[in-house]
Amino acid sequence: MEITEVRIFPVDEDKLRAYVTITLDRCFVVRGLKVIQGTTGLFVAMPAKRRKDGTFKDIAHPLNAETRERMERIILSEYDRELARGPAVAAGGADGLV
Repeated sequence: MEITEVRIFPVDEDKLRAYVTITLDRCFVVRGLKVIQGTTGLFVAMPAKRRKDGTFKDIAHPLNAETRERMERIILSEYDRELARGPAVAAGGADGLV
């Protein structure tokens, strides 16, 4: 399984840096990933749903550390590229998120 597309939607919120949509093998889309500024740097949070007790449960996530690290490396690389393109391109992205 390969990540064949990464779409970055930068935002300017407290710790949230961007929403992310990925496409797997050109045939399966996962929306709702987030680039978060943590205490030790950026990381990618998986799509999650709030439970009745206020906690969050991942909707989709990698089953092993190797896959998580590979996904995070690809997504953060694309995030860096998006920021390097400048604010004119980055500012228009969030409207496309559903």
